[in-house]
Amino acid sequence: MSDVSTRLDRVHLVGGCLARAAYAAFAGLFLLVCLVADLRYHPNLWMVFVAAVANVAAVTGRRFVVWTVTAGSLSALTTLALGMSGGLISPVESVVAETGALLILLARTAWKAERRRLVPIAALLATAILATPLRWSPITAVMFTAPLGIAGAVAVGVGLYLRALDARRTRSVAAARRDERLDLARDLHDFVAHHVTGIVVQAQAARFVARSGAAPPTAGQLDAMFGEIEKAGTEALTSMRRVVGLLRDAQHVAGDGDGTGGADGTVTTHPVGDLGQLHDLVAGFTHPPAALTLASDLGALPPEVAASAHRVVQEALTNIRKHAADAEIVQVTLTRLGGDVEVAVRDDGRGRGRRLPSGGFGLTGLSERVGALGGRLRAGPRAGGGWEVVAVLPTGDG
Repeated sequence: MSDVSTRLDRVHLVGGCLARAAYAAFAGLFLLVCLVADLRYHPNLWMVFVAAVANVAAVTGRRFVVWTVTAGSLSALTTLALGMSGGLISPVESVVAETGALLILLARTAWKAERRRLVPIAALLATAILATPLRWSPITAVMFTAPLGIAGAVAVGVGLYLRALDARRTRSVAAARRDERLDLARDLHDFVAHHVTGIVVQAQAARFVARSGAAPPTAGQLDAMFGEIEKAGTEALTSMRRVVGLLRDAQHVAGDGDGTGGADGTVTTHPVGDLGQLHDLVAGFTHPPAALTLASDLGALPPEVAASAHRVVQEALTNIRKHAADAEIVQVTLTRLGGDVEVAVRDDGRGRGRRLPSGGFGLTGLSERVGALGGRLRAGPRAGGGWEVVAVLPTGDG
């Protein structure tokens, strides 16, 4: 499997942990100062506790819903209790930390919460935020409710924007995987048609010999003919199983006019990559220059494996042209690993930003294609500098 998405998730995870740690340290120091300043006033100490709960909820990653509901409920109940008791007289600094944490919780709720929980939790947090000024007096509420409402709207907007970005990325990844699966399914369809055509030709040849009245074929000729039919049938069944598996996973299959059938009922094919086209592909890559090395024991590859190898090299060379213009040499190799074939594309470029994938989903679709064949794909920096894309494709010979 590809580790590109895993690496990007790891970068996001580390960045999020650092941001949470920095916020937690700042909020903890601020609340500690508030605690020391308000040791003699019990209502203030309670509000420091409420602010602490809200900030823990803002930075926690586990049981987010429980912590959020607890923080929002404590804040709202505290406002209700203080409002009924006559309100506070002096300002309380911990309310700033409490309100900030509630705004963060509101943004996170709009971003990550499940749809069925989003509205009630957001309503609870919004109520707690807007009601906070009532802890002092109705006049304070009139003065500060509008600014707090604007801040809450901004928090909701930020959360919904991030939610939309996540949804769009999820759809894009799913579409890239689906398109690559359907493309491979079309390739396999062509391979099946090729194998079945060979079976038909062999059978027609046998019937022609039998009807022509000529000398019957020898046992060796019959064995060779049946062997070819058996081999073509086995390969056709293997490709067909893969087609069925791919189409079961794909959600939207193209309708009419997809270029897989002609008006006269014959099967038409679209060009797919093979080792011959791989030579032309690498030879045409001159900036930077690329070299192709094929192992002497590579042998004949199944059509779907050869096509996938071509696809891996094509995508890797495209990414090199985009992100490694400073590379001086690109090495493309195909070698045997037992019953598998390793396809590797390595460059010595040191382009900036190579550790962060671009906005495209070429490697995502490529990983889907390789995974559908039972292989694995790895893309990442090389130990000695540069970048490499390595795919291991099973050939079924092991």
